[in-house]
Amino acid sequence: MHALRRWWDDTAGGLPATFWYLWAGLLINRAGAFAMLFLSLYLTDVRGASEGLAGTVVGAYGAGGAAGVLFGGVLADRWGRRATLLAAHLATVGLMVALAFTRPLLLIAVLSALIGVVHSMPSPAFVAAIVDVVPAERRSRAFNLQFWAFNLGMAVASLLAGILAEASFTALFLVDAGATLTAAAVIAWKVPETLRLAQPVAGLPPATRAAPRSVRVRRPGLHTALTDRTFLVFVGLTFVLAVLTMQTSTIMPLAMRADGLGPSAYGLVVALGGALIVVGQLFVPRLIDRHRKDVVLAASTALLALGFGALAIADELAIYLGAAVIWTVGSMLAAPPNAQINADLAPPQLRARYQSVFYLTFPAAAFVAPTLGGVSLQHLGDRHWLIVGGLGLLAALGHLLAGPPRERHVAALRRVTDPEPKNAADRVPTG
Repeated sequence: MHALRRWWDDTAGGLPATFWYLWAGLLINRAGAFAMLFLSLYLTDVRGASEGLAGTVVGAYGAGGAAGVLFGGVLADRWGRRATLLAAHLATVGLMVALAFTRPLLLIAVLSALIGVVHSMPSPAFVAAIVDVVPAERRSRAFNLQFWAFNLGMAVASLLAGILAEASFTALFLVDAGATLTAAAVIAWKVPETLRLAQPVAGLPPATRAAPRSVRVRRPGLHTALTDRTFLVFVGLTFVLAVLTMQTSTIMPLAMRADGLGPSAYGLVVALGGALIVVGQLFVPRLIDRHRKDVVLAASTALLALGFGALAIADELAIYLGAAVIWTVGSMLAAPPNAQINADLAPPQLRARYQSVFYLTFPAAAFVAPTLGGVSLQHLGDRHWLIVGGLGLLAALGHLLAGPPRERHVAALRRVTDPEPKNAADRVPTG
């Protein structure tokens, strides 16, 4: 019992009530966000669209997502975290209901792009609110739980989507809208506005005078994040990690097909990764908390590199499953320090804007991984995986080189901009 209590304290202890309501809203949001997973199937099977047209509409959803990330970051810093979350969720409800009953393909494309915008808007606000309310020394466990909730929600969403899609696509969209409305209700009921907690307190030297040179600007804004060299190096390394991770859903299915393995084998590999995250992610904090974040990220990226590099010799399911274990462990270790460094690098008044730039790495990787990876696999065959592995090892070395100067940058920024008292939880309403 004592060991169980210690594990719970290390994994989830000391987090304020507001975090748990944000966490619940995120879990409900992800568990219910399943309709767009079947958008291409809905367009081809129900609306009679060609595969090319369906791909264009799905692409519109992705383009809207890239715009929504930036828009959500700016709104969350100017308008407020709670206000942005509520606006995005409620807009999603209305658009999803409209999509359920829309017939013209052109209108469906427009609605899909708009849903892409509002689906992505909450991401910077969620993370910025977590940073606002969770003390710095507890953020690693908070981000670990956020990553766990995201993956658990996606697993539930995938299961529910398959069942609902077989029954009715209209029901698929409407249940998605209902789940989003439930998440909005939790946020409206229990999550206070946390933006005020990110503002500099009286008596602190202004960040524009004493902060590191990369964030000394007369009028801080989105361009501050886009010109912060220390931050952009970290974003670049995260982009490499995202490109590696995207191999699972973009290039690996093609490689497995070439090896004579069918969709069921691919589903088993993906399911193994999801199960490992759901079961094992809660044990990550105790494993990494005593180590430097740059060392953890270097080790996790190296594991991703080794896992995907091993596919160069994969020709049967057992090797794919073993490689999946390696790269999934790497992903699990990377999630908390990645999010924590991102939060540390952001000046308090620009937290959501920095989050929005950080989150752009994922749609960018979703474009680059299949575009270049498909050509690479076609012309290089299994040597493609050696290139992927080598890229990952270079990124691991990059984390080790970038870590010390990044920590000095964070320390300098924190001395002049961190408005947090020792116990951030005391500043937030817990009811």
